[in-house]
Amino acid sequence: MSKPNDLVQGTLDLLLLKILALEPLHGWAISLRLRSISGDVLQVSEGSLYPALHKLEQEGWIQAEWKQTENNRRAKFYSVTRLGRKQLETETANWQRLSTAITNVVQISEA
Repeated sequence: MSKPNDLVQGTLDLLLLKILALEPLHGWAISLRLRSISGDVLQVSEGSLYPALHKLEQEGWIQAEWKQTENNRRAKFYSVTRLGRKQLETETANWQRLSTAITNVVQISEA
């Protein structure tokens, strides 16, 4: 049985890049935004989020900058780089191709 917080394997990079393409956010805000946009279906734990952000930063797809939060705390804010926007385009196209293929298979009528 699927748990509500399961992400399709390999989609976390795409989701993080898409959320950060909208505006720079710190880790906690990214997590809340993902949950809110997905209607509480998608959730990411800290144990998955921060390693994924670190990987995206190492790839040069996002960059981090220390800033003050709305609660006057210091946090790393992440934003998408030019290279990250190109990666987002690639991953979005791959996802659309894959989801269309899966939808086609799922909608086949049984004889």
